[in-house]
Amino acid sequence: MDIHEEETKKLLEQKADVLKSIAHPVRLCILTKLYKTGTCNVTDLQHCLNVPQSTISQHLAKLRGAGIVTAKRKGVEVKYSLNSIEIKNILNVLLEQDRGERNE
Repeated sequence: MDIHEEETKKLLEQKADVLKSIAHPVRLCILTKLYKTGTCNVTDLQHCLNVPQSTISQHLAKLRGAGIVTAKRKGVEVKYSLNSIEIKNILNVLLEQDRGERNE
C-alpha cells in the first residue's frame, strides 16, 4: 500500500467518525436548530425537540466532545453554537429541498 492510500484511509476513518457523531435523530435535530438559529440554550432546544433536558444535555456533550459544537457561558446560561464548517456544509446538503439532481 503506498503512502497516499494510507493517508486516504486515515482521512476516511476521520470522516466516518464525524458522521457517527451526528448520526442520531436528536443530534441531527439539535444541529439543524443551531444551523438555522446560530445559538441556542438547552431550554430553547428542549421546547423545540420535545425531549427531556437530560437527553439534550447528553447529546450536546457528545457533540462538544467531537468538537462539533461549542458552549459559551454567560452567567447561568450556556449558549451552544456550531463549531464546524464541515457540519454546516453537511446540513446544507441534507436540508436542501430541491437539488434538481433527483432521478424520478
